[in-house]
Amino acid sequence: MRELRTDVLVVGGGLGGVAAALAAAGLGRRVILTEETDWPGGQLTSQAVPPDEHPWIESFGCTASYRRLREGIREYYRRCYPLTAAARSTPRLNPGQGGVSRLCHEPRAALAAIEEMLAPHRSAGRIEVLLRHGPVSVETDGDRVRAVALRDEEGDEVVVSAPYVLDATELGDLLELGGVEHVVGAESQSQTGEPHALPGEPDPLDQQAVTWCFALDYLPDEDHTIERPEDYDFWWEYRAAFWPDRQLSWSYPNPVTLERVDRPIFDGPTDRESASDLWHYRRILYRKHFEEEAVPSDVTLVNWPHTDYWLGPLVGVPEGERLENLRRARQLSLSFLYWMQTEAPRPDGGYGYRDLRLRGDVVGTSDGLAKQVYVRESMRIRAELTVLEQHVGVEARGKLKGAERFTDSVGVGSYRIDLHPSTAGRSYVDIGSWPFQLPLGALMPVRVDNLLPACKNIGTTHVTNGCYRLHPVEWNVGEVAGALAAHCLERGLVPRQVRNDPRHLEDFQGLLAGGLGVEIEWPRLRAL
Repeated sequence: MRELRTDVLVVGGGLGGVAAALAAAGLGRRVILTEETDWPGGQLTSQAVPPDEHPWIESFGCTASYRRLREGIREYYRRCYPLTAAARSTPRLNPGQGGVSRLCHEPRAALAAIEEMLAPHRSAGRIEVLLRHGPVSVETDGDRVRAVALRDEEGDEVVVSAPYVLDATELGDLLELGGVEHVVGAESQSQTGEPHALPGEPDPLDQQAVTWCFALDYLPDEDHTIERPEDYDFWWEYRAAFWPDRQLSWSYPNPVTLERVDRPIFDGPTDRESASDLWHYRRILYRKHFEEEAVPSDVTLVNWPHTDYWLGPLVGVPEGERLENLRRARQLSLSFLYWMQTEAPRPDGGYGYRDLRLRGDVVGTSDGLAKQVYVRESMRIRAELTVLEQHVGVEARGKLKGAERFTDSVGVGSYRIDLHPSTAGRSYVDIGSWPFQLPLGALMPVRVDNLLPACKNIGTTHVTNGCYRLHPVEWNVGEVAGALAAHCLERGLVPRQVRNDPRHLEDFQGLLAGGLGVEIEWPRLRAL
């Protein structure tokens, strides 16, 4: 068993983990960054989810380094793809011309941009990346984490010790392994006072659905029908109480109104530049951006309501049950694809689109599904400050205009409170929220001194996780965590001293806003 030591250990190579590593290394610290797959980038890469972002993202409302990541993705297309002259000259190029984001793109483009950002630090020895390594145990000493043991695909272990350990795992793995006080699932109204919390008792097993995403293109008159999935009969019959029809259908509930939506997600050739159907909404490659015949088809990313898996959680259950839920989530995605290829009603009166081709090469796998399941909700630390619906929700704040202003703000974000169907059988909760701040107190565990959350595991509730879980906010969380660890090492402080001493807090906020380009307050904006 190898033993390594570094200044900052970042466990989890998703967006938060990458941002944390870059921030700490940029401030002169040695970092070890670990990742369970062979692709760092999490939501954008191994989970294959185009960025969910607010409408002002091109001008303000994210960190400077997140903006560099976005521009790096665009430059990747300009350097490497046969773009048309018009597309190449478009400053705000949207490679997929999708509706979900102003920057819909392929996972590999984000991977390339992330690798470019990491490259100078790796060459200088400031960042060491351990791919295909996952955490298996945490060694603690009182209120401090001493080391984390990680295991690779071959079963070999490495133990990494560091003065600061950042948990950037998708499910908050280190919180459970290290005995760090945390919350799982949905809180009750009696606990939080939130209008949309559970009216009865809290339920740790009430967690948002996960989704196993995949990419598709469309090649008319070709047959790309996949093998009939093992669980297809189950999913063909399945219908949730809150769903308007069978899950394998074109029908789904509108996330905001919960009214039934009945329209084909896909209706044949994809020549339109934009449309309201889900094919165009999450399209990640638009063929008309490229020279004639360079790209035979548009490519879309399937992260649609029909592929949300809510029949069981991934956290708080035995390992066998967790693995079975992952298997069933994969089977749901494959079953929906097979239904589209073989049975989906077409506008011309026929059935099935055998011309839909599963693009495993786009997501980097041989089976066609993304490398990892898309996780919306993880374990969350018990924090010095927990963000409640009353801090950010439009309805919960009543006559108050704007979200709560936090004196310890270390970032900003904006998104609706967007909760997907849950493992307790609850339908969507999708409600308005104000553009909000990220309070440093939400990154402060109530007890442990040197472990910081760097992903979706900060001090939010089940409800407010719905607006703090998206791409730019996760990056902001990770960047602050990495900068805070480096700052504490430089000043001989612990994180809660930085937060709770006005002088230290002002110094740290100055570092973020002045040195790193982290925005910590919003102009006056409308709610989402």
